Amino acid sequence: MGKAWTFLTQLHSVGACVATAYPLYASVMAIESTSKLDDEQWLAYWIIYSFLTLLEMVLQPALEWLPIWYEVKLVFVAWLVLPQFKGAAFLYEKYVREQILRHRGGTDHHQSQSPTGKGKNKFVQFMTPKNGSEQEAY
Repeated sequence: MGKAWTFLTQLHSVGACVATAYPLYASVMAIESTSKLDDEQWLAYWIIYSFLTLLEMVLQPALEWLPIWYEVKLVFVAWLVLPQFKGAAFLYEKYVREQILRHRGGTDHHQSQSPTGKGKNKFVQFMTPKNGSEQEAY
């Protein structure tokens, strides 16, 4: 039982690497690539993983009674991360996006942008330096 127990306790460390180190690397690579699909996969992953972490913090007393919680979490996070499954993108499209659309009034954010570019561009305009005299006022 000694070797098996040691292996099981080390799964927690492996799980932390699977849950953060590889997704961190893959997220940086996704930002640097020209494809938007990998950006969406990794944004979806961080949304799902953040929700899982918050849920885990709230349910910590109950999860301590589940002896295989870390193993279940490791398998779940691996499913989220591995490109063969794209679990994070699946969960986001199937459940999270549905909830967001329901609370936003059923409009897709890609379709809800006005032709004048207001909304998203307001923040960009706020952050972008103004022309000569306006910039000096700051």
